[in-house]
Amino acid sequence: MLNRLSAFRLAVVTATLLGVVTSASAQGIDAAVDKFFNDYLGWFAALIFTSVPVGGTAFPLIAGWLLVAALVFTLYFGFLQFRKFKLAVDIVSGRYTDPNSKHEGEVSHFQALATALSGTVGLGNIAGVGAALAIGGPGATFWMIMVGFLGMASKFTECTLGVKYRTVLPSGVVSGGPMYYLSRGLAERGMGGLGKFLAAAFAIMVILGALGGGNMFQGNQANAMIVQTFGLPDGYGWVTGLILAAFVFSVIVGGMPSIASVTSKLVPIMAVMYIAMSIIVIVMNIGQLGAALSAIIDGAFTAEGVAGGFIGALIQGLKRATFSNEAGVGSAAIAHSAVKTNEPVTEGLVSLLEPFIDTVIICTMTALVITIAGLNTGPYPNPQGLTGVNLTAASFQATFDWFRYPLALAVLMFAVSTMISWSYYGLKGWTYLFGEGRTNELIYKAMFCVFVVIGCSIGFSAVIDFSDAAIFAMGIFNIIGLYFLMPIVKAELAKFLAKVDSGEFKRYT
Repeated sequence: MLNRLSAFRLAVVTATLLGVVTSASAQGIDAAVDKFFNDYLGWFAALIFTSVPVGGTAFPLIAGWLLVAALVFTLYFGFLQFRKFKLAVDIVSGRYTDPNSKHEGEVSHFQALATALSGTVGLGNIAGVGAALAIGGPGATFWMIMVGFLGMASKFTECTLGVKYRTVLPSGVVSGGPMYYLSRGLAERGMGGLGKFLAAAFAIMVILGALGGGNMFQGNQANAMIVQTFGLPDGYGWVTGLILAAFVFSVIVGGMPSIASVTSKLVPIMAVMYIAMSIIVIVMNIGQLGAALSAIIDGAFTAEGVAGGFIGALIQGLKRATFSNEAGVGSAAIAHSAVKTNEPVTEGLVSLLEPFIDTVIICTMTALVITIAGLNTGPYPNPQGLTGVNLTAASFQATFDWFRYPLALAVLMFAVSTMISWSYYGLKGWTYLFGEGRTNELIYKAMFCVFVVIGCSIGFSAVIDFSDAAIFAMGIFNIIGLYFLMPIVKAELAKFLAKVDSGEFKRYT
């Protein structure tokens, strides 16, 4: 088996060779690849992101699909995310973990949560919130928070099923996620044909999404942020790609235990650093906090602004929350399936903390910083014309200009952590379609790292649009299955809560 050092060396050699090629012909590759995807596959992205006009602004139907599912699961499980929030915190903190247990699985509750969070806490929390507020104003923050709360129920549903229907190989390696609960769960309910179709379609989409939105886009944006922050010349993205590919390969070659070990350290560091920066901005401008909160509340319900006022704020909040925490997309269920537990509901409860951390806390911090800075006030679009990551970066720098450097580090960490998690998601889709085995896995991992270098070296919009569409297409296949399988989750929940009430599910600390 490759050790960490040999994996690093292999990645360096491969990425160096690829870097020389891409740096020599980037423009030609860029134009040719982008044209192919635009001409032959552009229809797919257009279909998935079909929008309808609502209140003077465009509302993507896929966001509504995810939102309706979150609302259905919230009502069906009786607002479980609020009733059992403390129990979820107790489980992830290890208070119910038997130190002598030998449950099947590869990682702890906290490591599974960190791995899934590393896939969702990313550039969307920085750039996406900036885009939402630039269009919908501060009021978008309120609706973003509300949708984050609803999305907690979707995560609970899919991650409970992920553990229940997972496969544990003789080696102890776990494979789980929508591919498995769609095929097996629906077969149990007499819909085996539908289940196999949904599972295969999901697996294809998760591979495409992992290589694009979970890989190339992350590297591309990380390199762009580094170039912008430090004033570096263009044309050397392959160097960034080489370094990132070498690091990513050295982590993912060790499988889920190695990934979880890194993400369980990286996620807390990057989250604490970003939140600390946000708190510093808020404290330094504490006199404006009241006005910022008022702007968020007022903007959520008033009819001001050219983007439709209330409707514009509502839609931007919905889009950002659903696109940020991926609740209902099914990706997180793949990571949570690897947890060491015999109780599927325990991991469902742990997973509902994801949208709370990702959207309710981190996205809200970003929104407060932007609102306090006041760069997006006035008639929209804002007077400076800033949006996305530029608006967020400028808002941090309005307090301290040197914040550009830790923010660049945060972007880099967010990008790397997303790559690591999505490499695992894509791998499980790959092995579901092509079979388990060391050789199959190495082929996929090497391919994934090649795409890291490509993403940093060249830029193409149509490819990213296609891969983003693939990620949200996952949510279509996943949620169809969840509607059929949610009674199974409800039965599992009832059995588990009975064990908690009777004391059979023991608390150890």
